[in-house]
Amino acid sequence: MTGSPKFSAADKTGFRLPRIALMGEFSAGKSTLANLMIGTNHLPEQVIATQLPPVWVTWGDSEPVLVGLDGTEKECDLKNPGSIPSEGTAYIRVCCREEILKHCDILDLPGISDPNMSSDVWERVLPLADGVVWCSPATQAWRQSEAAVWKSLPEELHARSLLLLTRGDMLATQRDKARVLRRVTAETQDVFADTLMISLLQARDSGDDETLWEESGADQFVARFLEIVGSLREEIAARGELPDDQPLPVGLASYEADPEVGEPELLYTAAEGSVTPRRPVTSGQRVVRPARPDPDEDDEVSFAPKFS
Repeated sequence: MTGSPKFSAADKTGFRLPRIALMGEFSAGKSTLANLMIGTNHLPEQVIATQLPPVWVTWGDSEPVLVGLDGTEKECDLKNPGSIPSEGTAYIRVCCREEILKHCDILDLPGISDPNMSSDVWERVLPLADGVVWCSPATQAWRQSEAAVWKSLPEELHARSLLLLTRGDMLATQRDKARVLRRVTAETQDVFADTLMISLLQARDSGDDETLWEESGADQFVARFLEIVGSLREEIAARGELPDDQPLPVGLASYEADPEVGEPELLYTAAEGSVTPRRPVTSGQRVVRPARPDPDEDDEVSFAPKFS
């Protein structure tokens, strides 16, 4: 593992939201999961996306930018990922106004087994993560190479992280699913907070069908994920980075002044209570969100299935 990052990792106030990293080997479904969670197609899902350095998704309206190791920023064209350098780039910051980003920031990290990218690219960002969702395809779940990398990471991540077995629909029967989940859970029970299985494509395509959504495993994952985020919020608040007696500014790297009132946009207060999962709503229209979103208000429509 590399040392502490030299680039800036705090907003202008020092307050921040929990940061959850999505990790796994090449083509494990990380970007598909990120798009399902965020609710819009902000990240490339094609194989070429493995060329990307870490992508930090946070609340805001700004255009994507490259953040250098020295903290400098420049424009970024996500439609042409091959033009984005990994060396010298700390991460790509992508801002959007989606429900899950009221509660945490998402870090989509490159595949750990990508032969075309040095592990330094993701290792230097990982120390900024509070928790991890590790994606591992159910058909070949939890390889020795994955276990070796995870073992090398800080132990404090274990209780804050989930192992998500993706591509559950590729297993032929419920018995096969149960057998794989039982085996992997036994192998990882001491190094993850929980091990779950999901079919990302089924979850993505479930639309308004609650049965399909639940059968995909997404409902269980959402609930467990938000439990982890809630616990992290409490830890951050206890350290004084997320006060429980005043509103919070937007997430890391997207702290912006409201041009109309000259003060930061506010997301929620830590005293608002626990976060509860909500079924996704699908529509072909994109929702227009208020300038100061309320996490307790449901949107009438949304762009794509998402978590909240």
